[in-house]
Amino acid sequence: MALAQAAIEQLQLDILHVVPTGQAWHKQRPLSAAEHRLAMCRLAFAELTRAVVDARETQRSGPTYTIDTLRELQAQYPGAQLYLIMGEDQAKALATWHRAEDLSRAAIICVASRSESMGTAVSVDDFSGLPSSPLQRLQLPPSPLNATEIRDLLARGQSVSTLVLESVARYIDQHHLYQAA
Repeated sequence: MALAQAAIEQLQLDILHVVPTGQAWHKQRPLSAAEHRLAMCRLAFAELTRAVVDARETQRSGPTYTIDTLRELQAQYPGAQLYLIMGEDQAKALATWHRAEDLSRAAIICVASRSESMGTAVSVDDFSGLPSSPLQRLQLPPSPLNATEIRDLLARGQSVSTLVLESVARYIDQHHLYQAA
């Protein structure tokens, strides 16, 4: 939510597409079912008026690639300036993404930085494999944990009710998501 709000405000977006991944080709861990990820996104972003949960990647068969989503959005919004918004962790791996060299031609890459990420901030040098492109920073408020750490807490049976929206925490609990096997 903090990233979505920061992007809408700092980039003055008319609309923000929140796109849960389909079959992530680059993830080592198994993802929760697409229906659950979509439901949690819908709960989380329900009150953010300029955010739209976009299910297109979860509806594709086979691996899903960001460049394909950007191309579809270009066709849907001809002439619109697109922004690809991500956290620093994803930005550091961006050069390894499928057709990475095309990403910066399709959208301005925006990297969210937390003020407490000391010494690990992404720089333009981290994009050496990509054509030169504008790199825009989004500033996020400090946060005690990231999504991976929240999933780890859940796997250990700990509550995350103070870290995620109440409706999302309830959904996770009701569907027994992210519990240790």
